[in-house]
Amino acid sequence: MNENSAPIVVIGTGLAGYNLVKELRKLAPQQDILMITADDGRNYSKPMLSTGFGKNKTADELAMASAAAMAEQLNIVIRTNTRVTHIDAAAHKVFVGEEPIDYSKLVLAWGAEVIRPRVEGDAGDRIYSINDLEDYARFRAAADGKKRVLIMGAGLIGCEYANDMANGGFEIDVVAPCEQLLPSLLPPEAANAVQHGLEGLGVRFHLGPLVSRIVHDGDELSATLSNGETLKTDVVVSAIGLRPRLDLAIKAGLQVNHGIVVNRQLQTSEPDIYALGDCAEVEGRVLLYVLPLMASARALAKTLSGEATEVSYGVMPVTVKTPVVPVVVSPPALSVSGMWQTECDGADVQAEFRNENGELLGYALTGARVMNKVALNKELPAILP
Repeated sequence: MNENSAPIVVIGTGLAGYNLVKELRKLAPQQDILMITADDGRNYSKPMLSTGFGKNKTADELAMASAAAMAEQLNIVIRTNTRVTHIDAAAHKVFVGEEPIDYSKLVLAWGAEVIRPRVEGDAGDRIYSINDLEDYARFRAAADGKKRVLIMGAGLIGCEYANDMANGGFEIDVVAPCEQLLPSLLPPEAANAVQHGLEGLGVRFHLGPLVSRIVHDGDELSATLSNGETLKTDVVVSAIGLRPRLDLAIKAGLQVNHGIVVNRQLQTSEPDIYALGDCAEVEGRVLLYVLPLMASARALAKTLSGEATEVSYGVMPVTVKTPVVPVVVSPPALSVSGMWQTECDGADVQAEFRNENGELLGYALTGARVMNKVALNKELPAILP
């Protein structure tokens, strides 16, 4: 097959993949598009996975459309439960086992993978990571009829699940080897406000130690922490972090760093291969959030339809779904210098990160202060102008 007559192939049917194809369809209604996904291809919003228990939603109820419905809606072909095993950039082919599939342009939208915990013991089958709809369905089935949940990790996902599952009636213990919640996002005062709010729901925090061992103990589980403490629980959630999926990109010879390295047009080191979403690194940034993903989808759709377009990231605050204490944060870049200036009134915290010239470079808002985000956004510089 002539590569120019081959379809655009998109690997991944998450938010990145589907939003790219939706944008591309607006610009190129007749373009042949093939999507390949290792899961069942249902369209859903990944951020909703950490609100499902509080709303008593099953995985099926969180799904918005089947792969068949999406294929019909977008006039594309979707291959579900299909895993790409190799990419031959020179030949413009991807392989599913021994089967070659031609592409004109290839888009990697396969997201990030969970970091697996290193825990001793015989209860690895009761440790769940929730990174997609199928993971959520498995965990929901495991938690049915249970009361106690141990969450490993106090970052964004750990805190969101603690709030959601506490609202769903579970007894929650959170264990994390850090001094505060959300250590990469919040200054201490804002983190304390979130912790106090979650503790008000009955969540118990064990900050500092790691979970070192989990074993079956009759019908329950026994978790031993690195400080010697023992916790009893029924099921465990690992929320210790995500990292971009890189294995296939490395084997294909693509440049990688923390993510798959792309330029402002989201082009990899191979001219006809692109990447966006959680697997992509744009000018040193891997941003595992929805707003950068949406901006990337719009820009890449234009590029793929013939109008070369660089992605821009404006002000993109992150909303943490802890409704007991709402949080909006725009963390300062690690490379900038400055100081946090903080005002606290109970759960209402406004922290502003300013440099020596008084310029706002980041902020963290909790409680009622989240209403001030619009005014602060006007002061912030764009992430990637």
